[in-house]
Amino acid sequence: MPFSPEQIKLFTWLIPLPPLLAFTLIVLFTNRSKALSHVVAIGLMGCSWVLSWIVFFYTLGQHEFGHEVIEHAVAWLPFGSAAIGTEALGMGTLVDPLTGVMLFFVSLACLLIFIYSVGYSNYGKARDSHDLPGDPPHGVDPLYSRFFAYLSLFAFGMLLLVVADNLLLLFVGWEIMGLCSFLLIGFWYARNYPNPKQITPRRAAVKAFMTTRVGDMFMLLGIAYLYAQAGTLNFRDILHSPEMLMKLATTPSVIAGLMVSHLVGLLLFAGTVGKSAQFPLHVWLPDAMEGPTPVSAMIHAATMVSAGVYAMIRMFPLLSAGWHHGQALTPPMTAMALIGTFTALFAATIAVAQSDIKKVLAYSTISQLGFMIAALGVGAYIAAAFHLVTHAFFKALLFLGSGSVIHGVEHGHHHAAHAHGAEHGEPGHAAPVFDPQNMFNMGGLAKRMPITYWTFVIGGFALSGFPFVTAGFWSKDAILGGAWENGQPFVFWSLALAALLTAFYTMRQIALTFLGAPRTSAAEHATERDSIFVPMLIALVVLAFFAITAGWVGIPETFPVLGGLLPNWFHAYVGGTLLEHPPAEPFLPVPLITSLVVALGGLLLGWWLYRGYQKGQKDPVEALGGMYAVLRDKYYFDELYDAVLVRPAYWLSETFASAWVDKGVIDGTLHLIGRASLRLGVVFRQYFDTPVVNGAGDLVGNSVNRFGKAFRIIQTGKVQQYLLIGMAIAVVVGAVLLLPGIGR
Repeated sequence: MPFSPEQIKLFTWLIPLPPLLAFTLIVLFTNRSKALSHVVAIGLMGCSWVLSWIVFFYTLGQHEFGHEVIEHAVAWLPFGSAAIGTEALGMGTLVDPLTGVMLFFVSLACLLIFIYSVGYSNYGKARDSHDLPGDPPHGVDPLYSRFFAYLSLFAFGMLLLVVADNLLLLFVGWEIMGLCSFLLIGFWYARNYPNPKQITPRRAAVKAFMTTRVGDMFMLLGIAYLYAQAGTLNFRDILHSPEMLMKLATTPSVIAGLMVSHLVGLLLFAGTVGKSAQFPLHVWLPDAMEGPTPVSAMIHAATMVSAGVYAMIRMFPLLSAGWHHGQALTPPMTAMALIGTFTALFAATIAVAQSDIKKVLAYSTISQLGFMIAALGVGAYIAAAFHLVTHAFFKALLFLGSGSVIHGVEHGHHHAAHAHGAEHGEPGHAAPVFDPQNMFNMGGLAKRMPITYWTFVIGGFALSGFPFVTAGFWSKDAILGGAWENGQPFVFWSLALAALLTAFYTMRQIALTFLGAPRTSAAEHATERDSIFVPMLIALVVLAFFAITAGWVGIPETFPVLGGLLPNWFHAYVGGTLLEHPPAEPFLPVPLITSLVVALGGLLLGWWLYRGYQKGQKDPVEALGGMYAVLRDKYYFDELYDAVLVRPAYWLSETFASAWVDKGVIDGTLHLIGRASLRLGVVFRQYFDTPVVNGAGDLVGNSVNRFGKAFRIIQTGKVQQYLLIGMAIAVVVGAVLLLPGIGR
């Protein structure tokens, strides 16, 4: 039955609450029952998914796309004042096309990741006696319930961010995800490695938390400055008011040469640089792979990094205030175009030389986020939003597929170890160090894990932009078309080169993992037939479907032959979020030809170099010589930051602040004062206290003592003597008083 706007308001308020309720129930009540915990988490996440899709299809079903906006807010803090031109801070929800499309893929991706996690966490398998809490398990994870509690809180943060109607509430969800990323990246907190240089989950969690805090600090400054200048943080009041946008775009800021909209836009973009791992704050995301694979999928596809790009898409009218097609880009757009383009190419080159299956995907995510940021920088608003949606599906598919591969290889490794009696280093046998994530330890998995193989190929081809079939082709082609149409050749050709490298390293990953002959006994015994793989494979198949079909809703109507076969409702739908609906994309042959060449050329080159790769053979990429080591070691940015930032920070805190200032100066000064006071006290005691103060006191006491001794003799205790003395005193007193009178 159709829903009324009032019901949609209620549903939108309710969307983030089920995962929060799941978190509360698991922490307080169900944590002792693993089965009940995942039932609560998945069931309540399913409720959010249903509510999200109801809201999405409601907005999609409006007669005029984008004109039906439902907003509801309540006054929260009465900070506003008419005297200073600000309003009370309100908290509420906003339903518009951008909200709807975000709810569509975020809720579905989160639900599938929850389902996948049941199998990934080995539910149903007996716990291995060698597993410790906080260490990657071979049996069911001992912290299974806690894991689902954290995932639920993570989903709550993202859904809250999506439905928020103002920047402050968005920032609340933003920070909740920051907390959850710390908790989940470091989830296996007991894990250590033989190589001391290899980062542990604990250190990776701290690295992610501290790096993203840098961007968050600037973002919070931008929010505060925007509130001071605009008097409100409500999206509709700012982004859908031409007068407000003009005011912000023409009012000078505190920094000379920048308008208010420019400065606020740059500060908000700094937050996205941290959250979405753009250069130079990209270093945390690859190390976030130390968390469980479902966490990687949540961060890379459904929540964390998507939130950064979503924030820029949401704030695009402010970032581009004063800009029109054909004019010079605004400072925030210029920054996005340059940083996004550089990050896309920079991260793609690093991915070419990685051997860890998840690290390849991590740098791929950084690169693809650069595509989205660059698209916004050149004004391709629809293309950026489109690629955000398609990327969520195929990147979630690839990460979950990599988790399936890792699980299968680990299963094969333990099977082989059992066969040789060396598992867990039994007496007389040294268990060799084995990395189940190293692609050079794999090979031949296409036959051992066929469902994982085909779904991974679909996700990889979508990432590469395989022509016409996959979703990634249509969204990436739209970005290249936007750069070409808006006269940005540097952005266009740089992104084209990044797309070529993307296709190459994706085929390299597929070939090393699935093709050829198995290169280890673990790969020979890998399997996906265990019962724990059932929920994992269900999630993979569903995501593979959307990795193909999600692109069909955005085929340009001007595209030859295929254009118009399916309505391009994505452009009409999401475009309605803006004040002025973007014009339809014209057909441009150069971007199309470029897309075809880089996608097919990269895939063909990767297949040609790695199709016959065998154990012991050199990696063909090593032909780059010294450059290979540079790419493998990620341009030494970790070492550079460690030398320039981390070690000086430790030295500043431990040596300068603690040893020199705190212990040397502050404690030294206090100790000096203490010793001087002690010596001064000795002097005062010797020359003043003892002779003067004590002497005066002793004199009084001694005098009283002598007086007492002198008069003690009259204290005999005999009443007769006291009467005689009294009578004598009376006679004397009487004589003194009477004798002068007698004489007169």
